[in-house]
Order: sequence, then C-alpha cells, then structure tokens
Amino acid sequence: MTLALTPLSGVDAVTVRPGHPLSGVVRVDGSKNAALPLLAAAAATCRTVHLTGVPASADVQAMLSLLQHIGYRIAPPVTDPGAVIVLPPSATSTVPDLPEAARIRASYYLVPALLAVYSQARLPWPGGCQIGERGMDVHFTVYQAFGDTVTVDDRGYRVTAAAPVPDEVVVALPFRSRGASAAAVLRAVVADCRLRLGNPNLSPEVTGMLQALCQAGWQVVIAADLVTVFPPPHRGDGTVVWTVAGDKIEAGTLACAMAAAGGTGRIEGVHGADTAALIKALNRLGIPASPEPDALTVHGADARPTGRSLRAVASLAPDGLDADFEPALIALALSLPGTHLFADAINPGRHGNLLPQLARLGATIEEISPTQCRLTGPQRLTGTSVEATDIRTGSALLIAALTARGTTTVTGLHQLRRGHPDLPAKLLALGADITGITR
Repeated sequence: MTLALTPLSGVDAVTVRPGHPLSGVVRVDGSKNAALPLLAAAAATCRTVHLTGVPASADVQAMLSLLQHIGYRIAPPVTDPGAVIVLPPSATSTVPDLPEAARIRASYYLVPALLAVYSQARLPWPGGCQIGERGMDVHFTVYQAFGDTVTVDDRGYRVTAAAPVPDEVVVALPFRSRGASAAAVLRAVVADCRLRLGNPNLSPEVTGMLQALCQAGWQVVIAADLVTVFPPPHRGDGTVVWTVAGDKIEAGTLACAMAAAGGTGRIEGVHGADTAALIKALNRLGIPASPEPDALTVHGADARPTGRSLRAVASLAPDGLDADFEPALIALALSLPGTHLFADAINPGRHGNLLPQLARLGATIEEISPTQCRLTGPQRLTGTSVEATDIRTGSALLIAALTARGTTTVTGLHQLRRGHPDLPAKLLALGADITGITR
C-alpha cells in the first residue's frame, strides 16, 4: 500500500499531530442543516429561487441531484459561485423512484416537493449517519392532519395528497421536531392553506426557512409555542433570493479545536447568537469566547480552566444545546479538569459511534446509558488510527487528535464531507499539523 501526500479536499484520511496553538481567522461554509430545508422550501413554492451560500457538502449535493430527478431544474449562476438557482419543475406522468434518497438522513424533506409535482411521494426509509432510527411517525401524523394518506412497508413509505385540503390545518407536535416542523410548514405551502403549528421547533434552521418564505410572500407569526402561517394574497412569479446561514456547528467545532489547542482566533460567517449554548459551555469550562453579529471569537490562550463540571444535554428547546455540538464538547472536555456529563437522547446511536473511537485514543469514558456518558479530565490521549463513522464523530476525532501524543490517523473522511466540504483544511489554515493521505 502506497501513501501519497495530497491536498486535503477529497482525501481518504488525514494524519494529525499536536503542534502549535491554532490561531487566526477562518470563515465557515454554509450550513448543511440550513441548506436542506431551504432547498425543500424552494421546491415547495414552485417559484424560481436564487439560493446563495450553498455548501459543497455531499448531502446537499445529493439533495440537489434528487430534486433534479423529481423534475426541478437546477442551474448554477455564472456570476455567483456557491449559489444555485432552483426553477419550477417539469412533471412527468410517473412518480419517480428515488432509491438514492436512502443515502441521506434528511430525505424526508423531499415529500412536499413530490406532492407539489405528483400529488404523491414514494421514498425509502431515511439513511445517512447511523446514529439511531430516524423516526417518521411524527411526520406521518403531520401529513394525516392535512388529510393525506400514508402507507408504509419494509422498503419505505408513500404519502398521497388529499384533495381538497382544508382551508386551515391545526397540528400540535408531541415534541419540538425540526423535521416535522418543516414538513408541516411546507405541506401548508404546497396546499396553499393556513397552518397553526403548536409546539414548533424554533431552531435557526427552521426560523431561517420561515423568514425565507416571508420573502416569498407568505405571512408568518412566530410565538414561543405556536407558529401561524398564512398564504400570500396572490402567488408571485418573480425570482426570490435566499441565503443559507453560516454553519454554526462547523463554527462550534473550530471553536472547540482552538480551545483544545490553546489558541486564539476569530470564526467568521456565522451568526454568533446561534452558538450561544456552546459559548455558555466554553465559558463554564474557563475558556473565554464571545459572539458577534457575524462571528465567534475564542481566546483559548487566555483560558483559566475552572474545574467546574459541565453538563451538556442535547435539547430541542429554543435556547437548548444543539445535539450536533455535543461530540465536539466531549472531545474538548477530555483535556480539561472536572467531571463532565453528556447526554443526547435525540440521536440515541451517536455515543455508540463516538465513544469506542475515543477509547482507541486512550479515553476513559463511563457509559451511563446508551444516551448518557460521563468523563473526568484531563486525560492523556495517545495517537492511533481511528475512523469517522459519522459526521460529528469525525469532527470530534479531529479535535481529540490535536491533544493526543504522537500521530493520529483519521480515516472515513467521506462521512465527514457529508456535512463539511473540507473541515481539515480549515484546521490546517489555523495552523494545525494535518497531512492528507490517499491509500
């Protein structure tokens, strides 16, 4: 087997060695988690949408390809790199089979787009990261509230649109599901009806989609426990321009990497307020970090570890800790004093991926339950070969590798690129000792 030095984009693996503190200025890509519902909203409106800040992550590119299979036209603007134009579809008489939708976890966003064109959606069960079952029961309850018919089998599910849909639909979600909240709103857009959505998810990804729909003429009223959506007085036909928000999770990962390596830097292109829960955790650990309107700053060189226990519990509440921040915080906490508790009941398979890989580096983490773990730091890690088994495991392993003695080889970077086009290159730009290898 021959190992060759390559650029970091597209490599199979990287080697990471501890080195100088990470410092400097870096800019995040657009957010995968924000881009996917915006693409789904563009399809549901059946209007021409110019979407800027679209990341080149694999899951987003897969979503664009799937929309093309449905019949939507996707065009790259000549003068706007990193943008796409989504044009209204040209339907065929047959509902398309989309087996490749099983490759991404957020394939459920395609249901409204399919209903808009064919009045029927036929999809395989969601795939993507193996971090627990992607429950679809709440989604099905949403569609049934609109009068739609849902059938399931071992291979997937089918949603058949009701005709007609009531003038107003009322849905109360049992928990603040991001996917089900988007499904309810976009189903109302397709049906051109009013929606009263109780217990909605109010994450930046959902509110960003709602704000985009307002630009397209929809009226939206957002309260703590209720979102009300009204159709526009008349359907517009001009082009609307939307922007994908900067990736708050990538920003948080880079912040944790700076903190672990004792560096100071500025992460641009992200709404600082979107990282508030992460900043609160960093400050509790004694790491100065602060938000700005369009940036996040970290002063790891001025860190004064407190030894205080961190309790990082993933939550769907509006001010809660996004579950995708948790793996990066686990990797950081391994280098800091204190006994720290972590919990993620939203993705019950995530710890099963991450903890065994950290154990390969020598981490001692007590698994209280499949969704809860506890660790006491600081711990001394030793470099070895580890695998990015999902997006967030990959990012956490890069952070842990920055503090491990010797060389760590992180494989499985195709998983990491599903969410981040080139996270290792951003670490490299900040001064990390990272080398790409091709096997």
